[in-house]
Amino acid sequence: MQGFGNAGYNFAKLAKEEGFRIVALSDSKGALLSNDGLNPEKIMFHREKHKEFKAMLYCDVSICEEAEHAVITNEELLALDVDILVLAAMENQITSKNAANISAKTILEVANGPIDSEADMILEEQGITVIPDVLANAGGVTVSYFEWVQNRAGYYWEEDEVNEKLEKIMNKEADNIFVLADEKNISLRTAAYLVGVSRLSGAIRDKGTKEYYQMH
Repeated sequence: MQGFGNAGYNFAKLAKEEGFRIVALSDSKGALLSNDGLNPEKIMFHREKHKEFKAMLYCDVSICEEAEHAVITNEELLALDVDILVLAAMENQITSKNAANISAKTILEVANGPIDSEADMILEEQGITVIPDVLANAGGVTVSYFEWVQNRAGYYWEEDEVNEKLEKIMNKEADNIFVLADEKNISLRTAAYLVGVSRLSGAIRDKGTKEYYQMH
């Protein structure tokens, strides 16, 4: 995982809870690698306390110890041979200059625009699946919409209800995009854009175009 801010930390914590082994993490000061797995909560606690990015892991038994880890560069982290590479830092982290070095099978864009257009084509040629930002981080915008709805209605939902509604919407839209990508043999990013443009054009058509209002 590249990026250990609010989005990156919370994703890492949730991923670990789901049973994923996080082998590398980075922030603006450096990156850590441990094949045994990193504990994002312990690392965040240590960083907040000591203002230092260090792999302070704790074993599951009664005795706690500092885990073995290696300090690597950001470029080395991006090129690691992993199942999933999560980009949660800044835009344009993978470009035409380093796209050929990517070994991950799947890339998840939590940040906005971390892969540029030229790199996108290179990754597609390499058979690397990219779950695009327009889908992967749409949950934040969706919850903002929930907030608007609640404020308009003057009725507020509990956190569990918000999460339930969010999961239902995100699963539905992810299914739509994956199915479309498979049917048309296109990338997930292109499929997501097709779905989005279709929604926009439908909304404009239903409301009426400029030409429609001029005629009536």
